[in-house]
Order: sequence, then structure tokens, then C-alpha cells
Amino acid sequence: MILFLVGYAGSGKTTMAKRLGRRLGCAVIDTDKRVERQEGASIADIFYYQGEEYFRCAERRALESIEHDGVNAIVATGGGLPTWGDNMAWMREHGVSIYLRRSAEQILSRLSDYGREKRPLFRGKSDEELLEFMRKQMCEREKYYALSDIVVDCNALSDDDVVEYVVNVLNNR
Repeated sequence: MILFLVGYAGSGKTTMAKRLGRRLGCAVIDTDKRVERQEGASIADIFYYQGEEYFRCAERRALESIEHDGVNAIVATGGGLPTWGDNMAWMREHGVSIYLRRSAEQILSRLSDYGREKRPLFRGKSDEELLEFMRKQMCEREKYYALSDIVVDCNALSDDDVVEYVVNVLNNR
């Protein structure tokens, strides 16, 4: 089984993937890291030198390569991956998609300076500018994320509670 964690950048997909991987004894795969390894460049450099469309195609190749790994895995996807082409439908066809829903305010409060810097679309924005940017983009992306098999409202839950919730939902499926 493959679990695909989706949600906005900074919503905790990588953190939750690691926690769920430990809890369920599954491999953990991060699509951003896989893209960087396959392309031999950072996400920021791919965006800068090749552009977003090239990056999104590289993301899709990374996504499809996961199926070929043939392992049970928890996959932390990039925030924009579900919004590109038919990626969301592909993930639902090849596994279980889980949307980690958080407010822009909560995401901002969780972001470290490094977390802001490593995301090309977040760079150089004040807190107010970033909140406005995130709210707008989250609104545009919600229709894709909401197609997930499981939706977890993380705003009122601790990370441990999110893991327990997901495990319970999976056990009851």
C-alpha cells in the first residue's frame, strides 16, 4: 500500500510521513528529495533555471517512479504536485491520498527561517505578504486537495493526534 500525503507547503507532510512510517513500518519517500536526486539539482535551482513547468514534469516522473519501487510507503508530496495535470487522480488510483489541512496562520507559525528559504515561492515575503499569498494559493488548491480519500483537519490536533487519527481511519477502511 502507498499512502500519499498532500497539502499546502509547510503543512507537515514530511514530518507526518516520517512519524507514520515509523508507526506503520513503511518506507518514507519525499517527492521533492526524489526530484532533487533524479535531476541533480535543488528544487530552487530547477525552478530558477528550468522553470515551474519543467519542475512539475520532473515531479510527475518522481511520482510514477514510486510505483515501480514496489514497496509499501508513506509519500510526502510537494504542495503543488496534486494540482498539476491528473496527479491527484493518479495518486488515488495507485494508493490512498491523505490531505493534511492546516490554516495559513498555523503553517506560518510552524515555518522556520530555513523552511521559508527553501521554498522558492515563499522567499523575500514579509509575514503579511506571505499570509496573503498562502491564503490565495490555498484557496486555489483546495479543490484538488479535497479530492483526497482522507481529509485530516490538523489545526486542532497535535502531530501525535494526527498520526493516531490516520492510523485509526486506515484500520477502519
